[in-house]
Amino acid sequence: MSLAPLLDAAPAIPVHAFAAMAAFAIGLIQFAAPKGTLPHRTLGWIWVGLMALVALSSFWLHTIRLVGPWSPIHLLSIFTLVMLPLAVWKAHTHQVAAHRRIMIFTFLGALVIAGLFTLVPGRIMHRVVFGT
Repeated sequence: MSLAPLLDAAPAIPVHAFAAMAAFAIGLIQFAAPKGTLPHRTLGWIWVGLMALVALSSFWLHTIRLVGPWSPIHLLSIFTLVMLPLAVWKAHTHQVAAHRRIMIFTFLGALVIAGLFTLVPGRIMHRVVFGT
């Protein structure tokens, strides 16, 4: 495992990847920790900020081009940017089940499933994890 391929990439790529890795770690903590507490809310705001950074930074990544410079992953980024404020609003209005559902699906879709696709041979994260 080497971070060299990631650190040698265009600036948007390490920003995107490190924000996603941090969001993944904080997301795991959020799932395990008590809910509704000040630490949960604080880490939740950090997680939302990181996820917004992940989604926004994806608009500067164009390695897969299907429609001009865009790919289907950019639709996931738009979806994430819509769902994050909705999930926060659901928590604010005490709609806990809806908040939980949105956050879990966002974590699974935008981090776990999308993250697995970064491990496809030929991608930078494949080289980071498995070498050349």
